[in-house]
Amino acid sequence: MSPADFLKAPFPEPVAVEGDMTTPSRFFNRELSWVGFNWRVLEEAENPRVPLLERLRFLSISATNLDEFFTVRVAGLRELANAGNTTPAADGLTPAEQLKLINADARNLMERQQSIFQKIRSQMEAEGITLMAPDALDKEDKSFLTEHFLTQVFPVLSPLAIDPAHPFPFLPNEGYSLALSLERKTDKTPLQALLPIPHQIDRFVKLPGDIARFVLLEDLLLSHFDSLFPGYKLKGHCTFRVLRDSDLEVEDEAEDLVREFETALKRRRRGEVVRMKLSAGAPDALKALLMDELDVSDEEVVEVDGMIGISDLSELVLDDRPDLLWPQFTPRVPERVSDHEGDMLAAIRQKDMLLHHPYETFDMVVRFIRQAARDPNVVAIKQTLYRTSKNSPIVEALCEAAEDGKSVTALVELKARFDEAANIRQSRRLERAGAHVVYGFINYKTHAKISTVVRREGDKLVTYTHYGTGNYHPITARIYTDVSLFTCDPALGRDATKVFNFLSGYAQPDELENLSISPLTLKSTLLDRIAAEADYAKNGKPAEIWAKMNSLIDSDVIDALYAASQAGVKINLVIRGICGLRPGIKGLSENIRVKSIVGRFLEHSRIVCFGNGYGLPHKKARVYISSADWMGRNLNRRVETLIEIENSTVKAQIVSQVMAANLADVAQSWVMGPDGSFTRAKIPDGTFAFNCHRFFMENPSLSGRGSAGASDVPKLTHTED
Repeated sequence: MSPADFLKAPFPEPVAVEGDMTTPSRFFNRELSWVGFNWRVLEEAENPRVPLLERLRFLSISATNLDEFFTVRVAGLRELANAGNTTPAADGLTPAEQLKLINADARNLMERQQSIFQKIRSQMEAEGITLMAPDALDKEDKSFLTEHFLTQVFPVLSPLAIDPAHPFPFLPNEGYSLALSLERKTDKTPLQALLPIPHQIDRFVKLPGDIARFVLLEDLLLSHFDSLFPGYKLKGHCTFRVLRDSDLEVEDEAEDLVREFETALKRRRRGEVVRMKLSAGAPDALKALLMDELDVSDEEVVEVDGMIGISDLSELVLDDRPDLLWPQFTPRVPERVSDHEGDMLAAIRQKDMLLHHPYETFDMVVRFIRQAARDPNVVAIKQTLYRTSKNSPIVEALCEAAEDGKSVTALVELKARFDEAANIRQSRRLERAGAHVVYGFINYKTHAKISTVVRREGDKLVTYTHYGTGNYHPITARIYTDVSLFTCDPALGRDATKVFNFLSGYAQPDELENLSISPLTLKSTLLDRIAAEADYAKNGKPAEIWAKMNSLIDSDVIDALYAASQAGVKINLVIRGICGLRPGIKGLSENIRVKSIVGRFLEHSRIVCFGNGYGLPHKKARVYISSADWMGRNLNRRVETLIEIENSTVKAQIVSQVMAANLADVAQSWVMGPDGSFTRAKIPDGTFAFNCHRFFMENPSLSGRGSAGASDVPKLTHTED
């Protein structure tokens, strides 16, 4: 099916569902939807179209995702259930009911992870990458491992006896350990002990030689048991890993927000254990000791018949085996930037430019800030920072600008989950350089992605603005698909300045020209635009909505989409992860299609297009990019942006390239059913399957084109009348 054919294809026949669809049953559970997304990630580890080591990476990612889910979402549900809270979620399930369903689904998923690992392991062995069993090692291997153990591992370990003089130690979140049942050789006195394994030690030890052979760290430790506990015999052992509650609680009235977060981060390390993974067949006495000391119930223990710590398999994704990885891809520099010899500000002055990452390099965002830092005519830079890299080139450029005497304001969000410590370090560094560092609101996370550069040009001050859908993080930008709008449109510059004033001085914007922000106007703008499409449909005009995001769970927005569907609006949604809307139900959502794309890159951009009485695609459509998913937290408890696109070329790029290709993708797509399940799009043998990631890698974006080949850039479809 070609992209144009897909866009013309009729919607599937709706499904008649028993029951009253005005009840909570019209929603699908958020947490179960997330587990469903992780199933899709895991199933990529079995996809024959994916290179072998990339499949191993998907397997590792599925385990990392699941661990984080338990330390945050499940930990919160567990706390509610233990407190006796029976308040149902939007779909009607209580915390206890959700925990029961999550537990069953997650256990099935973990069993599947082990099964897939064994298949991939066999295929890796056929490709010359082997995980060696201890009894398969020869004399030279053992000699090497002894030297490695003594020089690289032994100095870092701390064997711990467990007895009245040595109480059970604290084990950090994601802490991996060996539990040992010992017996003194001389008098057979029993001893129980722990061997925590520091995360600084690689989980896999590479053996010398041209062939890629590895030994599991725990096998290395057990084979050198005598060096750790001399004079003792090993009677039994098991491996285990703990996951702790990692959500943060911060006092609302904290006078020093940075200090309060530093304290909260220490509390996170000591959060209650919410799950313990234990190797199957563990000695009963060791299992009882661990459960008692870690205060976990039977429901919170998962006995693993296989490898604990599937996430560590990422260590075996070997860069020196490119034949087993995705073909190398180098992000493009937009032609227009090259035409201006790398001058970002000059390229933006020519006209608005939308970059599609990672296909267009994120280095252009970094260059924008670096160039501004070194430009003597730039007088001020303002920047939001939600997540960024450890040695961030953007923070480095902001520090350079501040040290050069420019006015630099950085909004650093301390509440970016799992990046709080990094953001505290960055804020300290910026302050030392002389930048103004603000932390926004205690009650709201600042998730908006905005940069402004104010430059003196003649007798005027010109504001150059960057709005993004993703974080200012050069590393994640290599795999996250996001869009970046660069503009020197005065209205968008004024809007950005008002948002920064809101963040730094609590001054609510009195009027925004092209921008809506949460928690003030973003949600109402969305609801108004959805309602307007419903009105067009009722009046017999073309009415369509295309939207793309990570998650859709806000009840009000879902009900608005249901109402629009019932009015006749054709709605196509690309939802990567969580979706609480049930598509394809007769009388409720028969005009709604939902798909999820899981592939080489992680879909992350947030886009919404409204036909505006003309249908889609059309040059008179109303088109927006956003930092916000359609979730209650984003629409009500965060500072987010929704930017309307006015430039005709950028609008055509979003509608006729980005969205049309996402909707037309077959190769990486899953289609959602009314029951919340996703089914991989069917690809008949020997037929072409359109792959949007490949399309974007091979074709430059419309708005970044320059003097070379300006007429060659393909569009999937675009109605001009």
